[in-house]
Amino acid sequence: MDNTLTLILATLVFIGIHALPATPLRAAAVRALGEGAYLGLFSLASLAVLAWMGFEYKRAPFEGLWPGLRLVPIAVLPVAFVLLACGLLARNPTAAGQSRTMKSEDSARGIIRITRHPVMWAIMLWAAAHLLAIGSLQAVILFGGLLLLAAAGTTLQDARKAKLLGEDWKRFAALTSNVPFLAVAQGRNRVVWREIGWTKPTMGIVLFVVLLYFHAWLFGVRPY
Repeated sequence: MDNTLTLILATLVFIGIHALPATPLRAAAVRALGEGAYLGLFSLASLAVLAWMGFEYKRAPFEGLWPGLRLVPIAVLPVAFVLLACGLLARNPTAAGQSRTMKSEDSARGIIRITRHPVMWAIMLWAAAHLLAIGSLQAVILFGGLLLLAAAGTTLQDARKAKLLGEDWKRFAALTSNVPFLAVAQGRNRVVWREIGWTKPTMGIVLFVVLLYFHAWLFGVRPY
């Protein structure tokens, strides 16, 4: 099979795996396996298919579509890594296993005041930056697929949480927004920088700098 077609297949499989939580199959899997086992298997399957995607991406022939905007990631990814660090290291009622924190009156704190999906937006920014920087067909397939999946994932996750959590979700959603800073701009929340602090953003920037320095060694491509 052509390597580009195999990359498309791997990307479709990855998207299919992540469409599972939006279907009744998720509930059936949780009943059969338990929440912890389901999440573990889901994570392993995701990592395995992601590795497959990366393998096929490297094998696919380069087919340029536009001159790559190589410096876009340098400008965009610091923001993405700050969102990633703040999203992963802070309490997030939308994250797996943390829905109960939505019952709290101060459920929308820290980075969640800016967006209720900081990790998803980090992935979207990362994927979009690489797509623009590389400008090839295989980049459109891999990074475009991840971008669309993350964007759709925010909407699907919101719909699933609204169905499961009822009034708790309505109260939480009224204080937050999917799009960064939208709830703040609409006066439904405000940014409290002391809740975010300096530690998590600094960790995000440090991670960005480390990956930037080792990018050529890790991925075989100089980012600048």
